[in-house]
Amino acid sequence: MKECYLYEKLKNKQVQCMACNHRCKISDGKRGICSVRKNRQGKLYLSTYGLACAEEIDPIEKKPLFHFMPGTRTLTIATVGCNFRCQWCQNWQISQISKTPDFSDKIDLYGFNLPPEKVVEDAIKNNCPSISYSYTEPTVYMDYALDTMKIAKKENLKNIWVSNGYMTRETIDLISPYLDAINIDIKILDKKKFQKYIGAKNPHHVLNNCLEFKKRKTHLEITTLIVPTVNDSDKELKQIATFIYNKIGAETPWHLSAYYPAYKMTEPSTTMKTLQKAQKIGKDIGLKHIHLGNI
Repeated sequence: MKECYLYEKLKNKQVQCMACNHRCKISDGKRGICSVRKNRQGKLYLSTYGLACAEEIDPIEKKPLFHFMPGTRTLTIATVGCNFRCQWCQNWQISQISKTPDFSDKIDLYGFNLPPEKVVEDAIKNNCPSISYSYTEPTVYMDYALDTMKIAKKENLKNIWVSNGYMTRETIDLISPYLDAINIDIKILDKKKFQKYIGAKNPHHVLNNCLEFKKRKTHLEITTLIVPTVNDSDKELKQIATFIYNKIGAETPWHLSAYYPAYKMTEPSTTMKTLQKAQKIGKDIGLKHIHLGNI
């Protein structure tokens, strides 16, 4: 465990985590919504620091990033845990396992020791010019990610986040000097659906963070997983495409991914017809780089 960078101490040994926009208030001995950030006697600790659940070498296009260092390989790491509970999560075995009641007692079963220095060493050894923080949500293990990013930057490696975009401005302030590219999921714009299917309060935090990364000139690409009956209507797709076009820019890549039944979602898979419909909507609005994925 390592003491977290972003939290405030409150009365009666409570703390308030400031890593993501849940801004959990956590009592002594309890964990936040992500379940990997725990209050121990009035101090907030990251349970998964240096404890990876995955380390892989991927083509950078798998992130997906199509317009940043194309054709290269990226070393990708993750820890267990997530601040969302997407009903269709394809990585639920690692993103949601931290929410089980006995997680704290068995945390070492869900990962292996991989300190920041070793992550960078492995990237260099395998000729990967970048490190990606992905598979689960890097915001919840941002302390581990940040320490790794600082070492990577000194070695002239690029740092990439694949994120749900629900981090706080405080987190953005800490990671921005070391972050080179990010892919953010814009999942749902309807607030009620966002709360129902995602388990978070306000999708506008995600949109505002997209604008913040654009302002800071971090390379940004957007992904939307199209889920039947959830966000596949013309209206919803037009809203997302219009936001990207008007607020981020026509050159912003938009990845449209097909959903497959997973975790708690049993709706039939996204059809190619639906993906092509979304692609046409984006093109008609004026987006120049639309990519179909997970097909």
